[in-house]
Amino acid sequence: MDRDARLAAEVDARRDSLVRLTQDLIRIPTLNPPGRCYLEICEYLAERLAKAGFAVELIRAEGAPADSAKHPRWNVVARREGAAPGDCVHFNSHHDVVEVGHGWTVDPFGGEVRGGRVYGRGACDMKGGLAASVIAAEAFLAACPGFRGAVEISATADEESGGYGGVAYLAERGRFSPERVQHVIIPEPLNKDRICLGHRGVWWAEIETKGRIAHGSMPFLGDSAIRHMGAVLEEMERTLYPLLAGKRTAMPVVPEGARQSTLNVNSIHGGEAEQDADYTGLPAPCVADRCRIVIDRRFLIEEDIAEVKREVTALLERVKAQRPSFAYEVRDLFEVQPTMTAEDAPIVRTTAAAIERVLARRPDYVVSPGTYDQKHIDRIGRLSNCIAYGPGILDLAHQPDEWVGIDDMADSAKVMAMVLGDLLA
Repeated sequence: MDRDARLAAEVDARRDSLVRLTQDLIRIPTLNPPGRCYLEICEYLAERLAKAGFAVELIRAEGAPADSAKHPRWNVVARREGAAPGDCVHFNSHHDVVEVGHGWTVDPFGGEVRGGRVYGRGACDMKGGLAASVIAAEAFLAACPGFRGAVEISATADEESGGYGGVAYLAERGRFSPERVQHVIIPEPLNKDRICLGHRGVWWAEIETKGRIAHGSMPFLGDSAIRHMGAVLEEMERTLYPLLAGKRTAMPVVPEGARQSTLNVNSIHGGEAEQDADYTGLPAPCVADRCRIVIDRRFLIEEDIAEVKREVTALLERVKAQRPSFAYEVRDLFEVQPTMTAEDAPIVRTTAAAIERVLARRPDYVVSPGTYDQKHIDRIGRLSNCIAYGPGILDLAHQPDEWVGIDDMADSAKVMAMVLGDLLA
C-alpha cells in the first residue's frame, strides 16, 4: 500500500472519531462576544493532543483587547517533533463562534447528526475544520511515524472579533516566525476543492456628526446631529456607492459581488443613550447633539489605504460645504491590508496536488471577501506561505442551522494528511 493509500485508510478508520470530535467541539459554547468557555475548549483539545504525543501549551493573551478575569482569552498550541530536522507545518483554527441568532430548527449547541451533516453553531465556521486538522495529524502520525520536521496544531481566540486575543497575540511573540513555522493551513470553510489565497483589505471607522442640544419642542434652537448624518448617508448614496461599484479587482474574490469595493454601515446611533431593557419610561424630548455611524469599507489589492480614507474625507467635506453648521470627526477603528499568497508558494502547490489526488480534480483558487487570521500571520509573523483550506460552505457561516458535511470533513482531512506526507514524510 503506498503512502497516500495508507493516509486515506487511516482517516477512514477515524471517521466516527471525526464526527464525535466535531460534536464535542460544537457542544462547548465558545460564544464571542463575550468570550465564553475558551479555557474549556482549550483544555479539551490539550488533553486529546497530549494523548497523541504532542507537547501542549495553554497560552492566555493577557492584556489583549477583551481579555479580562471574567472572560480570559485562552489559546492552545500543540507541537509534535519528528525523528529528524525539517519544516514545520502548522494548522491554525479559531475556536470562537458568533452569537446564535434566531431561526434555528435544531439545538445550536447540540451537535446533531442528520443526513450526513453535523449541525450547530460553529459547525462549518470552523469547528469542522479544526476537527479535520486533528484527525489529519493523527492519521499522518500513524502512517508516517518516522517523519522529519514538526506538526503544530493551534486553536485560537477571537478571530470573529479581529483575532487580537489569538493569532495576533501569538504572532507578536514569534509563534509564526518563518524560523519556527514554514507552512500554515487555516481550515476556514472555503469548500474542500478550493484553496483560498488571501483576502480583501478592510478599514473600519467611526464617523461622528456634531450638533447642539435643545428642547424637542423647539428644535430650531438646536442643531440636529441626526439630520447632519442623514446628509452624510445621502451623499454616500449619491456619490460614494457608485464610485465603489466601478472599482474591480483581478483577485479571484468570491462571491462575484465582492470583486468590487464595498461599504457597509455597520451601526448608527444618535441622541441620548439607549436605556436598559427593563426601563419602561419615555425618552426625553431633546435635539440630538451627536450621531455616530461605524463604516466597514472593504478594499482591493489595487487600492491604496490612504486613498480609501481620502474618499470618505472628501465626501464629508462636500457635505460641510453645503451645511454651514456641519462639524464631524472620523476615528480609525481597525485596518488591514489585502493579502494574497502566490499560486506557486510551496503550501499552495502541495495542497493543490493533494486535492487532485483525493478529489480527482484541480482546485479552484479563490480570495475571501472578508479577512481572517491570515492577516496576522502575514503582517506580524512575516510568513507569506499561508493559505485557508478546509471543509464547509462559506455561505453557511453565521447562519441559523449551520452545518458541515461529514464526507467533506473526511475528504479535507485526507488532503491535509497528504500535505503532511508530501512535506514531512
